Amino acid sequence: MAAISLRKTKALCFFLAIACGFVSTSAELRTFQQPTKRDGSLSFLVVGDWGRRGAFNQSQVALQMGRTGEKLNIGFVVSTGDNFYDNGLRDEHDTAFEDSFTKIYTAKSLQKQWYSVLGNHDYRGDAEAQLSPVLRNIDSRWLCLRSFIVDAELAEIIFVDTSPFVEKYFTETDGHNYDWRGITPRKPYIKNLLNDVESVLMESTAKWKIVVGHHAIRSVGHHGDTQELVNLLLPILKANNVDFYMNGHDHCLEHISDTESPIQFLTSGAGSKAWRGDVKDENRRGLNFFYDGQGFMSVQLTQSEADIVFYDVFGKILHRWNAQKQLHLSS
Repeated sequence: MAAISLRKTKALCFFLAIACGFVSTSAELRTFQQPTKRDGSLSFLVVGDWGRRGAFNQSQVALQMGRTGEKLNIGFVVSTGDNFYDNGLRDEHDTAFEDSFTKIYTAKSLQKQWYSVLGNHDYRGDAEAQLSPVLRNIDSRWLCLRSFIVDAELAEIIFVDTSPFVEKYFTETDGHNYDWRGITPRKPYIKNLLNDVESVLMESTAKWKIVVGHHAIRSVGHHGDTQELVNLLLPILKANNVDFYMNGHDHCLEHISDTESPIQFLTSGAGSKAWRGDVKDENRRGLNFFYDGQGFMSVQLTQSEADIVFYDVFGKILHRWNAQKQLHLSS
């Protein structure tokens, strides 16, 4: 299980805030420690857009995640949001939590910490229910906060609450009711969050810098690029040498390389319902891989190498990308 970091003087206050279920729009991001393996490496799975009580091949994806997780000896799982369909959880006692999570991801290898962000569908229900310690009492694997940090020694992973960035959720609700408690007023919330993310990235000494959000910065799938993130978040990622931006939202698997920086955009939003069949042609710059079906992603990191693999619902490898990182040896 993850332990709360004491690396900064405010950490104890943050621990108390978590215990009370309190979320602040201006406090420094909370940090959780995640150890590496004995050899110093790190392995984890990434899945998004999954919570459908096992339907739309969610159970089949979970089965393959369990098998891959065992092979790789993963340390944790990253969930990129839209955890419960169609409208999040009704409350912290909603049976959808166990029906879509506890009873689905049953493999021994998946009995590790799950770190999750909220997606737009999660905000259509009781968003704060997913942040509640009650859920962690039901299933101790569950850890969902709006924005937070996982300090995995080798990598620093920053989870960013991206739904409040998207203006249409406030202006064109299409009949949906969004739970914006703790978010409004929106502009100060976004400003504070961006400041926090920038501060963490500037101070980070981790070998690999990873940012996770629900919405894509770059995507050729159904939803396409999220312009608010392109305008506001991407410049911060570029300026601070972020290696990977991982997201869900589009129900597909994607790998896009940024054409102006080393950032790799990795979409893993295929945990259940997929096969939308619509692909955008206007912005295919840097596209390395796109798959419009169900599946998930694995990440393996060492001091000098990253191995990213995308799998389909049968566990077949669809795409593999390997990167080398230069070791800086002291003289």
